Amino acid sequence: MNLIDRVKKIIIEPKNEWTVIEQEDTQVTQLVTTYLMLLALIPAVAALIGYGLVGVSIPFAGKIVSLSWGIKQAVVVYITFVGGSFLSAFIIDALAPNFGGTKDFRKAMQLVVYSYTPMMVISIVNIIPALAILGILAGIYGLYILYLGISPLMKAPEDKTTGYFIVSLLVIIVIYAVLTAILAAIIIGGSMASSLITP
Repeated sequence: MNLIDRVKKIIIEPKNEWTVIEQEDTQVTQLVTTYLMLLALIPAVAALIGYGLVGVSIPFAGKIVSLSWGIKQAVVVYITFVGGSFLSAFIIDALAPNFGGTKDFRKAMQLVVYSYTPMMVISIVNIIPALAILGILAGIYGLYILYLGISPLMKAPEDKTTGYFIVSLLVIIVIYAVLTAILAAIIIGGSMASSLITP
């Protein structure tokens, strides 16, 4: 699996690429170390640069630049993508039989990780925090990719794909939001104010 080719194909022609992915026997460790952990560096580094070097404008506080805050944001973003992938895949896999699908954690992990691709790639724009909205748009496209992958990877019948997709979508959104909130509270937490003052 070539990283750049996979990124291009899953974004440009996701339906065809899911057929290719379904045939692969990529193990979870390989998927995580050669794809997810590398791509998750994009949003993490962008957060580091955006918050730590470029700065972000906060209402009534002005523009704030803090290297320590940027580092903390990068850690939160990185752990959220990697950890969120595992948690989402675990739940989506567990739900498979409820929608006529086949339990297969490896395939569920592929489904989640490859669906995250557009959002991780476009996150480079977070170097300028005001452009973060583009990450949301890429995330929506990623959900479309997720929808296309449910049937071939999890073997859900067509009449149950939409229901499975909606539940999977909610799982991913909730896990992403909750994990981000928990990690931000732990890593950034009460020290946020001091980190904003002391770079």
